[in-house]
Formats: sequence, structure tokens, C-alpha cells
Amino acid sequence: MFGVGVSDLTVYDWPTADGLCGGSPHLHTLCAEAYVVIAGVGSVQTLTWSGFQETPLEPGSVVWFTPGTVHRLINGGGLRIIVLMQNSGLPEAGDAVFTFPPHVLADAARYGQSVAGDVRTRRDLAIEGFLALRADGSSFAGFLEHAARIVRTRLDTFEQRWREGPLKAALATGEQMTRLRNGDLSHLRQGAVTRLSPTPKPGMCGNLQAYPSA
Repeated sequence: MFGVGVSDLTVYDWPTADGLCGGSPHLHTLCAEAYVVIAGVGSVQTLTWSGFQETPLEPGSVVWFTPGTVHRLINGGGLRIIVLMQNSGLPEAGDAVFTFPPHVLADAARYGQSVAGDVRTRRDLAIEGFLALRADGSSFAGFLEHAARIVRTRLDTFEQRWREGPLKAALATGEQMTRLRNGDLSHLRQGAVTRLSPTPKPGMCGNLQAYPSA
């Protein structure tokens, strides 16, 4: 109805190559994402065209970022976040590219195998690529080229999800405004309440309680 994806995320507490705990760095090509921190402490490390940034996270923090932002969640202790995802949760449904090393990104079969593999092994491979990207900012352009190529074959599926979710919701709002201007209150008599139940699953950044797209 809203075209928004929601999940309750407990960030992985597994240590990584640089001694920090957390999940797999990745970016989204089409979707913004927002974090609402409800427990624990940590940070989100980001890489954009402008460079590296680290943003602290604590209860009450609200942080959001746009497409093209590589993000890596760091768990400093008990970090739990409500995640809001644009485009009906498309980030968890395919619009995500991991920061694997270039030789993996360049090989479609190897990339697919790495994505589908063990969660912790996948995370470690993404950390390897992330640390290299952070050390050499000039390589970011090449990573974006890989990301665009990787998602290109999925764009028809992405478009269908977008049309059936956020676009449909936006068009419905436009129709409702027209009705109200004309004195038609019929949609107000259709008010309803829906309760969603989550499904637990391992995610890119941590253990998820994933809710159906609203």
C-alpha cells in the first residue's frame, strides 16, 4: 500500500579483518534506505563519490542515504535498527551489489556463487573489497560501473515491483486528491487496519525480522 519495505535488524557481531564487527558492505542502485536505531551502539561507514564517512549510531539516531552509497554497519554492542527501504523493499529483493574485489565483480558466475554462498564468507569477501575501495578512492568509479552492469539484467523485474508498489501508491494518492476536490469522500469509508507478521532470516547486515512490503 505504501511502497515501503520494513525490517527489524540485529546487526551481526562477527569480527572482521580490521577488527570491527558487522555485516557485508554493499550499495543499492535505485533505492534510498533509512535507519532508526532502537538499541545498542555502533556506526555506519559509507563510501560515496565524495569519499569515506563514518556516522555514529545510538538509540534515537535516524540516518538515511541515497542510491550509490556503499554502506557498512558496525556493531559496537547490541546494535538493533528498524530499516526502512524505498521501492517496496527492493534493496532486500535484488537491488544490492556487494563490494567484492574487482576480479569477482567482473565474473558473473563467480559473483553469483559468492552472493549465494555462506553468509560469513560472503561478508568477509565484501569487507576485502570495501577496504580496498576505501584505500584507493580512484577505484570507486570502476565499482559503480560493475554495479550498474550487475543489476542491468534485473531491471524489468525491478520495474514491475516499482509499478506495483510505490508508483501505484503515489497514483492512488493523486486519485484521492481529485476525489476530495470533487467532494467525493468514498475512500474515507474504506479505512482499515492491517497487522503484519515478520519472517526471520539472515540478511546482508545482520539477522532480520523481515515484514511483507507495505
